[in-house]
Order: sequence, then structure tokens, then C-alpha cells
Amino acid sequence: MRSLLWLIGIFALAAGVAMLASLNTGYVLLVLPPWRAQLSLNLLIVALLIGFVVSYVVLRLIGKTVALPGRVGVFRERRRKDKAGRAFRESLQALFEGRFAQAVKRAGNAFDSGENRAMAAIVAARAAHALHDDTRFRIWIGRAAEQEEEARVARLMTEAELAIDARRFPEAAEKLDSLKESGHRHIAVLRLSLQAASALGRWDEVLRLARQLRKHKALTDEQMQPLVRRAHLERMRELAGDGDALAAYWKSIPAAELNDRQMIEKAVPYLAGSGQGAVARKTLERLLDAEWDGALARLYAHCADGDAVACLARAEGWLRKQPKDGGLLYALGRLCIAAQLWGKAQSYLEASVNIAPTIETHLALAGLFERLDRPEEAQLHYRAAAELSAR
Repeated sequence: MRSLLWLIGIFALAAGVAMLASLNTGYVLLVLPPWRAQLSLNLLIVALLIGFVVSYVVLRLIGKTVALPGRVGVFRERRRKDKAGRAFRESLQALFEGRFAQAVKRAGNAFDSGENRAMAAIVAARAAHALHDDTRFRIWIGRAAEQEEEARVARLMTEAELAIDARRFPEAAEKLDSLKESGHRHIAVLRLSLQAASALGRWDEVLRLARQLRKHKALTDEQMQPLVRRAHLERMRELAGDGDALAAYWKSIPAAELNDRQMIEKAVPYLAGSGQGAVARKTLERLLDAEWDGALARLYAHCADGDAVACLARAEGWLRKQPKDGGLLYALGRLCIAAQLWGKAQSYLEASVNIAPTIETHLALAGLFERLDRPEEAQLHYRAAAELSAR
């Protein structure tokens, strides 16, 4: 339909032009002495139009001919870039597919083409590392370093990640510190920093990084808890010889992190060994009131420093609800020893031994009988503890 309309339009235009030409009777006189020429106006108009078209076509051809070398250069550059881009994509595909030798080769082709040189060098370095070819890895990571401004962050991240993979943790920490100094603190950097800090025993940094990652939702509570637990326990082990410093550290732990019962169970002996068991008293009482745990109840024996009577009263209140808990009975026995209630101490410890015999309960009874000048009974419990330890 459209073609028909164009055809009708062209014929109508031709008819209109023919009618106008028939009405135009003018002429043009051209004088170039000694010559003279007379032309009709219609012929002159047609000649001018044809001349314009011919001139335009000739000038276009000349322009295209002059620009041909440049167009050829552009075409070759575009083809080179396409080839380089294809080589780079193939190197990435080979890397992800595990064809590391091909990845090194394709990345080398992309690097030689001059396109994406820094990223091509990084891909080649990763592939060489996967091949355990340290020489080629060093060569390619050095070439990536030469393109300093182009991919500095990517290079440092790659070096840090591969250093951690090779267990070169000080080197990884150095690269990551360089990134953080330049303001790069995104989640990937924090995750790698957490791994490096944990391996190097930088426990304060582990705590800080784990909390940051949890804040950014890069760690779940389940993932964060064992990291924080280990960091706290290692830090407390380092401070175990300094009671005041250990107590101050305990008080600095956020309340939410003190809900980790596994951490409390391992931390209280550190506090007790430094004479600071009392600082854990409120935490143990809160946890035991919330949910009963016999292992934590046993640790309550370490919280009596200077106030055994108050601790004993609290523990006897629990005993009414948990009369058969061996851990609680052991704690009560130790608290009675601290309060010098020898008869009650013996009753509680013997009840604990009958329910859940442990080495420490036998040793506590042996120590009690020695205090009471009953060496034969003390020897019986020493032997029982030795038998348990030999199992």
C-alpha cells in the first residue's frame, strides 16, 4: 500500500512539474565574448540541478577516498579490540572452568594485544597460582603491578586472597592494610582481613572485624559466634596472669556476647585461676535463671570470692528445683568448704559423687577429709580420682 502511495505521489509531482514547465516561457542569455548562447529557463534549471548532483557525488567520492586510510585504521583497531576482548573473555571462561593452562595462554594473548592489560595479567596470575607455578605467578602479578593506576585494588585483593590461600598471612595482612589505608573497606576486604587476623592471633582485630561484618549482614549470628568466642577466650588466655586486666576485659565484653554458654564455660576457669571468679557471678546467675545448665552450675563454685555465704544461699535456692543435679551439688560442696561448713560440704560432695562421679569431686572430697584429719578416707578418694583419670 505504501509503495502504491509513493508511486501515485511521484506521478503527481511529475505532472505538476510538467505543467509548470509548460507555463514558463522565459529564457536566459549567456554572453562570453565573442560567444553568445540563449537557453530556455527550464533547461538551465535542469542543468543546474544535474550539475549540483554530479558535483555532490564527485566531492563525496573524493572525501571518502581521502578518508580511506583513516577508516582502514579504525577498522583494524576495532578488529584488534574485538580480538583482544574475545581472548580476555575466553581466559575468564577457562579460569572458571578450571582449565588453568588455557587461561594463562588466553590471558597472555589479551595482555599482548594491549587491551585490559591489568585485568588480563591478574587472570593469568590467578591461573598460574592454581597451577602452583610460582614463577609465572610472580611474573604476571609483577606485570599487573606495572599497570598501577588501572587495577591497583584488584591486584592487591588478588595478592591478599592468594597469599591467604598459600598461608602467607603476614603478606596478606600487609596488602589488606594498604587497601584499608586508601579507603577501601568493603565487605570482601573485611572478610579477608578477618581470616588474616585470626591466623596471626590478632584477637582484638578479629572481634572488631567480626562485629563490623555482622553489622553489614555479611555474617550471620551463627557464623559470628564461634569467631567471637575464640577471640575472647584467646584474649583471656593471654591475660590470665594479670587478674586486674582480666577482670577489666571481662567487664568490657558486650552483654549480648556473654549469652554464649560455651564461652562462659571455658572462660570462668581463666577468671578463677586469676582470682577473679566473682566477676562472672552475675552472668552465671542470669544464665542459670534463664535456662538450667548443670555444667554452668558446677562453675558457680568459682564465684564465691569473698562472699561464699550469699552464693551458697543462691545455690541452695536452685537446689529446691534441681535436687538431683550433680554439678550443682558439687558447687554447693565447694561453697560450703569456702564458708567452712564442713559437714554440709561433705554431704553435698558425697551426693554429687553418687549422682555423677568426677575427678574434681573426688579430689574435693579428698582435700576436705585431709582438712578434717581423716587420711584413710582421703586416700580412698585420691585412688578413685586416679582410676577415673586412667580411663
